[in-house]
Amino acid sequence: MRPYDNRAWWLLLPALGLLGVVGALPLLTVINYGFHDIFTVRDVHWVGLDWFTMILQSDRFLASFGRSLLFSALVLSIQVPLGIAVAKLLLTCGRGAIWGLMLCALPLVVPLNMIPMLWLGLIDADTGLLGPGLAAVGFDYKFTALHTWLLILMVDTWHWLGLVVVLAYAGLSAIPSAYRQAAAIDGASRWAVFRYIELPRISGALAIVFLLRFVDSFMIYTEAFAISAGGPGDATRFLSIELGEEIKGFSYGQAAARATLYFLLVLCVVWAFVVAVRRQEREA
Repeated sequence: MRPYDNRAWWLLLPALGLLGVVGALPLLTVINYGFHDIFTVRDVHWVGLDWFTMILQSDRFLASFGRSLLFSALVLSIQVPLGIAVAKLLLTCGRGAIWGLMLCALPLVVPLNMIPMLWLGLIDADTGLLGPGLAAVGFDYKFTALHTWLLILMVDTWHWLGLVVVLAYAGLSAIPSAYRQAAAIDGASRWAVFRYIELPRISGALAIVFLLRFVDSFMIYTEAFAISAGGPGDATRFLSIELGEEIKGFSYGQAAARATLYFLLVLCVVWAFVVAVRRQEREA
């Protein structure tokens, strides 16, 4: 019997070295800055855990954290079911499904900084393509808290729904037709087919969708800042908005501490997610 040889792992050393330079080294630098009060590059003072304590005891931090969690929950509850429904619809289109997938994925290639301006232009009552139509049905868009939340959710859904559709379609299309044929012979309903055949088969793809969309929506910045800059009031003041304000205010020590806390929050969620997925796989 040939002895076990795992020297192929050495081939990963270049990639790991590059990852350390572009990932680990900047992360360690940010964590180190979080323990200092930085005025200039040469004027740095050790403050220990002062920044972290101040942030965690701040009511604004807790409120922003709650808004970020609420936004992520709304994004997942809207985009995942809608993406699955669109993917199931495309399955019935035969060869024409490719055009539907391309259309759904098209917003993914639009630059982030262009998307808020695009939608603000579309809903403009005077010059936008959607503005006159909205006005005709009696909807007058105003930058209230509710309208701003609805707009940001719509913008994020338009941008990222294609990712959910593509991954869900890939999982659904990989299911052998014999499973659905057997269910049809047994007289299973559409919900039963989805619940007991399709959903278990696409659970892996959905797990990736949940993880990617949570992390991205939890740290949303470009869309929220360009549309309302956290307003009106503090209605859309997410965690990333506060971090951006501190960076622009040159409070680098406090910003580094806040970024470290955000990283730890996301890391905890990812860890809990991985543990849950592995437990489910063992039970299955």
